[in-house]
Formats: sequence, structure tokens, C-alpha cells
Amino acid sequence: MNNSLIGVTSMAGRVLLVGIFFMSAVGNKIPNFSQITGYMASEGVPAPAVLLPGAIAFLIIGSVLIAIGYQARIGAALLLVFLVAATYFFHDFWTFDDAAERQQQTIQFMKNASMMGAMLFIIANGAGAWSFDNRRAVVGDAATL
Repeated sequence: MNNSLIGVTSMAGRVLLVGIFFMSAVGNKIPNFSQITGYMASEGVPAPAVLLPGAIAFLIIGSVLIAIGYQARIGAALLLVFLVAATYFFHDFWTFDDAAERQQQTIQFMKNASMMGAMLFIIANGAGAWSFDNRRAVVGDAATL
């Protein structure tokens, strides 16, 4: 695959991956802050009025860092922390007696688990081509020649 195609694919992959997190923050959590806080409380999340702003910050900062490929490992770590907590509190399929609801929550749990895998992949491998992180690595390598 040529370098331009690798760059476009890498950048598009990062943007598509984090779109769900960014839109969750700016399209749902911020405009519906009080309703989300109430829902979090009903699910047993401690101090939702304190944790929701933190979650919003993790979602926005993590998404932007990954999308532009700057400190993408940190961005992925922020989103991974969010995913672990959200999955535990909101997709606890093992607590449902109703088979249909258990199936729905299992699907959501597995969706989040796959996104956790993507975050671990970024933590392990970095942002890839057409990223600020990659550019710094290439410039840094050239400086040592």
C-alpha cells in the first residue's frame, strides 16, 4: 500500500473510531446534563454530578487527541478508563433476568469491549501515519542520523 493511502486510511480510522465518543459528550451528555446525572445515580454511579464533568472531559480530550494523533496513547488511555467504568455500570448484562434485556446489554458490553481493544491497540502501537505523534517520531529519528 502506498504511503498516501496508508496516511488517509490511518487518519480516517482514528476519526471514525472516536466519533462515537465525541458525539456522546457534545451531543448527549452536555445538553442533557441533569438527565444524565439522574440516570447515572439510578445506575449506582457514585457522585454523578462530580463524575459526569470528568467523563465529558475524558471523552472530548481523548477523542481529539486520537483524531489528530497527538499524544494518542494518552487519549486512548482516557477513553479506556471511560469505557471500563461505563461498561461496568451501564452494561451489566449479568444482572438482568429478562432474556431480551440481557441480550441487549450483552451486545452493548461486547461493543464496548471491542472499543477497549481498539484503545489498547492504540496504546500499544500509537496513532499511525498522518499523526503528530508519527511526525515527531520521524523527525526525532532523522535528528539522530
